[in-house]
This record gives sequence, C-alpha cells and structure tokens, in this order.
Amino acid sequence: HVQLVESGGGLVQAGGSLRLSCAASGDTFSSYGMGWFRQAPGEEREFVAAISWNGGNTYYADSVKGRFTISRDNAKNTGYLQMNSLKPEDTAVYYCAVIISGRPRAEYEYSYWGQGTQVTVSS
Repeated sequence: HVQLVESGGGLVQAGGSLRLSCAASGDTFSSYGMGWFRQAPGEEREFVAAISWNGGNTYYADSVKGRFTISRDNAKNTGYLQMNSLKPEDTAVYYCAVIISGRPRAEYEYSYWGQGTQVTVSS
C-alpha cells in the first residue's frame, strides 16, 4: 500500500510557475510509475503527465507539453510536477497517483491516489 500527499499548490498569475510535490510513504514507491491528473470545476479528471519507475520514460498531455515537467527522486520517495508558463485554464485540483502496471495515460490503471492540491491561475 502507498500513501501519497501532494503539496505546492496555490494562487499564481498567468505566466508564472509552481512546483508540485508528491510525497510517498508505505510500500516501495521506487518500484512504481506515477502520474499527475487534474480536475477543474465541473469537468472530469484528466491526465496531465506520467513517469516510469526509474524516470526513463515520461508522458504528457498535449495541453501541457513544453510547459510542464514531471520528475521523481526515488531516494526521497517524492515526485514532482514543475509547471511553467501557467495559464488560467490550468486552474484545477491536481492529484498524484501511483500505477503498478498498465497504460500510464489511463486513470483507471492507477491504484493509489493523493488527496489533491489546488492550483489557481489568475489572468
């Protein structure tokens, strides 16, 4: 079992940056892939980015490619999402999640989820 806690959300102006962190505890975080998803008010949760267990493969939604960077530090049991050039449409609750196996862009493949952190981008 893996417990996940996100942090780093907040209010930022358009064009600004934030770095989200996802601290993991419990089972062997370093053995699993992880991903970030987001859910805006009134919208379904959507895929943002994912990274393989060793960081060798990364995946991004088209809407964030070139602006967001996913990374991880297995020694610290922590994953990150660096978000640059933020836009108002990036406003959402951001969730990190762990995937044991399967398609990294598919929400249903993820076994463990954090509680989410709010990101608000003002125009």
